[in-house]
Amino acid sequence: MYSMLLLLGSLLFSSVAFASAIQRAADIAYGQDTQQTFDVYYPADAQQAPVIFMVHGGAWKMGDKASKAVYDNKVERWVTRGFVLISVNYRLLPHADPVSQARDVMRALRYAQRHAARWDADATKFILMGHSSGAHLVSLLATRPAFAMGGLVRKDNPKTPWLGTIALDSAGYDVVSIMSQKGVRRFYQKAFGDKSAYLQQASPLFQLQESITPFLAVCSEKRKDAPCQQAQMFVQKAQSLGTRAELLKVDLSHRAINVELGKANRYTAAVEIFMASLDVSVAALLRQ
Repeated sequence: MYSMLLLLGSLLFSSVAFASAIQRAADIAYGQDTQQTFDVYYPADAQQAPVIFMVHGGAWKMGDKASKAVYDNKVERWVTRGFVLISVNYRLLPHADPVSQARDVMRALRYAQRHAARWDADATKFILMGHSSGAHLVSLLATRPAFAMGGLVRKDNPKTPWLGTIALDSAGYDVVSIMSQKGVRRFYQKAFGDKSAYLQQASPLFQLQESITPFLAVCSEKRKDAPCQQAQMFVQKAQSLGTRAELLKVDLSHRAINVELGKANRYTAAVEIFMASLDVSVAALLRQ
């Protein structure tokens, strides 16, 4: 009995120590709207830490930065190894259309880079990550780096002020063609409307006209709307333009692609291989 109490006490102490090692700065405002905020999770002993900049999904109309599915496993996996994780909110439908949402994400990115020293983060070592509609937004930013030109630009790549982009199961790479598909048209029309010029503006595949920062497209092989087909088209076009782009097909549901990332599994390991390839300091932390 005594030994069991010692074990429980040890586990409790470890849990408290683990919790205290991670700091959280909540609801950092980067704009005037109440939705224009982000949360920062960072190690108490961070030193020029790389940043995972996470954009939640929710069909462009719902979702929240504080949802455990968005940050929990990712914080436990990466912040404990020395990364900073920023979880971003942005204005949603009907108050902001998807392109305006992408501008919100850009604005949050620029603010976070300007103030990175507050969390002992390295402003030149951001990794953009998004799930579902959030994956669409980071993909759109990746193809239109002028959105982010006001931020801190990396010296070795003046066009793009971040290391790479990870899109977690977006089905919105080619919004133009989606709107010609009767089965899904109604769902996307609520977000994008039906004006041709806007559909092109909001379509990452259409906006992809030159080489971009390294890009990883994760897609679910379980979804009926076949997101891997769109992801593959995007990756192939990016590669043809000289981009180091990769496609990761996984046998996981749309939700699981978000929730399972950060757990000790082959999927997380595959994503980390891509992350490690972006920067030597990122690779060093992932080896810990």
